[in-house]
Amino acid sequence: MHLVREEASHWSRQHRGRKVTTDSKALNQLVSNLKGLTYADARRLARGAIMDDGAITLDDIPVLNKAKFELMGMNGVLQFEYDTASFSDMGGLANLKKWLEHRQEQFLSVDEQDEIDRPKGLMLLGIQGGGKSLAAKAVAGTWGVPLLRLDMGALYNKFIGETEKNLREALALADTLSPCVLWLDEIEKGLGGNSSDNGTSKRILGTLLTWMAERTTSVFVVAMSNDISQLPPELIRKGRLDEIFFVDLPDSQVRKVIINIHLKKRQQDPDKFNMEQLAEASDGFSGAEIEQAIVAGLYACAAQAVVLDTLHILHEISNTSPLSVVMSEKIAELRHWAKERTVAAN
Repeated sequence: MHLVREEASHWSRQHRGRKVTTDSKALNQLVSNLKGLTYADARRLARGAIMDDGAITLDDIPVLNKAKFELMGMNGVLQFEYDTASFSDMGGLANLKKWLEHRQEQFLSVDEQDEIDRPKGLMLLGIQGGGKSLAAKAVAGTWGVPLLRLDMGALYNKFIGETEKNLREALALADTLSPCVLWLDEIEKGLGGNSSDNGTSKRILGTLLTWMAERTTSVFVVAMSNDISQLPPELIRKGRLDEIFFVDLPDSQVRKVIINIHLKKRQQDPDKFNMEQLAEASDGFSGAEIEQAIVAGLYACAAQAVVLDTLHILHEISNTSPLSVVMSEKIAELRHWAKERTVAAN
C-alpha cells in the first residue's frame, strides 16, 4: 500500500496537484495482486496502472495480472487466461453463484488471523457445453483475480520425473501469483491413469494432493471433469475441495436467459423473438448448443441478406442433434452418479 501511495503522490506532483482517483475495492485488489513481485517490478506495475489516466480502477487489474504473469515467465503447461467473464454472463447456475458470492470476501481477505478458513476450491462435474468453463472465468472475473489454466495433458513428459517436476513448478508459480483462480480443465485426463504410464499418474496425484493439503496461499482451485468415474477417490473426498457441483442441462427458464444473453451479445433485440417457442424447442440443449444455433442462424441470414428472426433459429435447432440425444445413456449414467453425491449448480 505504501508503494502505491508513493506512486500516486509522484503522479500528483507531475500533474499540478491533481489527485489520483480510485475506490477501496480497486485499490485493495491492486495491492493484493502486487504480492510476489520484487519491489522494483511492483513499483513499475503500480506506476503503469496510474500513469495513463490518473486513476486506479477495476479495468486496470486484468492488465496488471497479465504483466505480472509475463514477468514471472509462466508459460508451457500453465496459461494465463486474459479473457475472463462475470456472473451476469452466465445463464442459470444460481446455487453455484450464491455459494461463490458467500465466499468471495473471505477468499480476498488479507487478514491471516481470520477464524474462518479460506475457501480451497470446488469441482464442477457435468455435461459438455453446460457452462463449466464459463463458470471458471466468471469466478476470476468477478473476484478480480488472475485466472490460470493448467493443461493436464501438457504435463506429461517422456523422461522419468519430468512430469511431476512440471506440475510442481506450475503449482509453485500459481502460489506466487496468488490470489488467483487455478483452473484444472478435464482433470481426469491427467489423473485417470492407465497400465502403460509407469505410475506417472499416481505420482502426479500424490504431488497434487500434497500441495492441496499444505498450501497456505490464496489459490482457489476450480477442477472440471466430464467423467468423474475416472478420478481417484482421494481427490474427490471432502476436505480436498470444498464442494462438488453438478452442472446439468438448463431448464426452460434458464434457456430463456441463455437465449437472451447470446442474442444481446450479437446486437439482436430479444423482444423481437418468441422466447417461449425457442425455449420449448431447445429442450435438452446445452448452453453451448443454444449459442451455436443462434450463430448458425446469423450465418444463414447473412448469406440470404435477411434479418434474423425466431423461425431461422428454430430451423437451426431442428437441424441439431444435441448431446442429450447422441449420448443419452452416458448422460443418464452421469446424472445417476451425481444425484446423491453432488450439489446441483442450477
